[in-house]
Parts: sequence; structure tokens; C-alpha cells
Amino acid sequence: MLKIANHPMYVYPLPKGHRFPMEKYELLPQQLLYEGTCIAENFFEPEMPLNEDILAIHTEEYFESLLNLTIDKRAARKIGFPLSKELIERELRIAQGTIEGCEYALNHGIAMNIAGGTHHAYTNHGEGFCMFNDQAIAARYLQKKKLADKILIVDLDVHQGNGTAEIFKNDPSVFTFSMHGAGNYPFKKEKSDLDIAVPDGSGDEIYLQKLKQTLPKLIDEQNPDFIFYLSGVDILETDKLGRLNCTVEGCKERDHFVLGLCKDLDIPVQVSMGGGYSPDIKIIIEAHSNTFRVAQEIYF
Repeated sequence: MLKIANHPMYVYPLPKGHRFPMEKYELLPQQLLYEGTCIAENFFEPEMPLNEDILAIHTEEYFESLLNLTIDKRAARKIGFPLSKELIERELRIAQGTIEGCEYALNHGIAMNIAGGTHHAYTNHGEGFCMFNDQAIAARYLQKKKLADKILIVDLDVHQGNGTAEIFKNDPSVFTFSMHGAGNYPFKKEKSDLDIAVPDGSGDEIYLQKLKQTLPKLIDEQNPDFIFYLSGVDILETDKLGRLNCTVEGCKERDHFVLGLCKDLDIPVQVSMGGGYSPDIKIIIEAHSNTFRVAQEIYF
């Protein structure tokens, strides 16, 4: 049975133009239930994480400034959300959802997070609508609990995983791979262990060719015990922030390739959804739903 971390929605004001990215977290499980891809038992609501799991990645000063809403205005603007205790709680539960998903994936091969993919969160600050780096937190949790030794993070969001790259820049036990839009945010990029910058307008053929030439060899070289997959759908041609011009079908083929590889190689994988900013919310939901459909097809 597919296990999916779902998150209660809190009502709080959002910057103009950012309705859809939040709305999708409510609509996506509704769609999966409606079409029968998932049943209610597939979903769970995470608990709050232990502070020690957050502090294994983020500095105490940064963590406390968010918990107490004392973060300075400039740092808050860089995150992009109007901060509230409800939002901080939601972000913490997202991180815990990824942790709990990892434990399930170790036994069943795969687990999903409706949200997550908060890869712009650094050790000591947040940006780009990311506060706590869920997959980095979960990676360190697995290592601390001796559930995994070597970890591979496969970040296929259109934006480089700059926070993840910074967090693990001196840590050979976690290999960071980011394949992202060359001309996209962040404009000053960090150095991942492997970065592939895809030119604007590349489309399905070039994008998938680069991925298929790279990932099998990378997995073979790194021999990871566990894989984190960030499956952002902002690579779509309809995405207002993406510019890579991939189709919904191409995005689905990407997911099928990555998850099929993990399944064939018997490597547990945790999947977080990442970005998606097409003006038509139906396209976002369809592309994200495909990730879950593919997971069900391959694993269950």
C-alpha cells in the first residue's frame, strides 16, 4: 500500500500570485481519492518532529527565530511567506512527514509526501518559500538511526537545490544531484556534487536524454542505500517560472524512469513533490497525480 504524508491546511494570507502553489496541497489528495488511485488509508498526517532532528541540519539560532517569530524582517522577506505559528507548525510537520515516509520506504520500497521538497532552506536561513529542508532533515535522521549510510538526493525541480547543496557540501556520505533550468532561480547557484544545467526551451527529448544518460551511471558509482527524489513539476511548458518546455507526458516519463530505476535496483526511495506554478491549477494537479499513479503502477 502506498503511504503518503498529507498535511492539514491552515488559512493564512499569501503574497499575490501564490494561491495555486498552496491550493494544490488540498486538491491533490482529493483528486487521487476521486479517481481511485488512492484510498483514505494511503494517507497519514505526520506528528511534530523532535527538535533534535531539525537541529541536526539547521542552526539553533535560526530554528528558535522561526519558532518564536523573532526572525528579522529581511530574512523573513527572503523566505517569501508572511510568517505565523500555524505556518511554522505546518512546515515542521512536512519535515516529519518525510521522516516517517523514509521509515515506511525502508520496508515497502517507496513513500510519498504531498508537500516537501523544501530544497532552498539552508542551514541558517530560508528562502524561496522554504524554511526547513525536509529531505536533508530526513537524510540525517536515517544516518543517525543507522538506517542508511550512503544517501543520494535526486533533485529534478526546475530550480537548483541550493540549500541542499550548501548543507551537504562537505559531507561525502550524502551525494547531491540537481538537474535544473540553467537560467532559472537561484541566479547565484551553490555547487552540488553534480549539477546539470538544462538550457531554456530544451523540451522532453533533451531533458530526458540528459537524465537517462546520467542517473543510472550515478547510482552505480555512488551505490546509495537510500534515494530521495524531488519530483517538481515546474519543468512543464505551461509553468510560469519553469521555461524548460517539457510536456505533462514527458514529466510522467521522467517519474517512471526514476522510480522504475529505484524499484529495479531495490533501493528505497522517498518522494517529495516540489514546485509547480502553471497558471491552470488542473495541469499542476494532473502532473503531480501522475507521480502517484506511476508509483502505484510500479510498486503496488
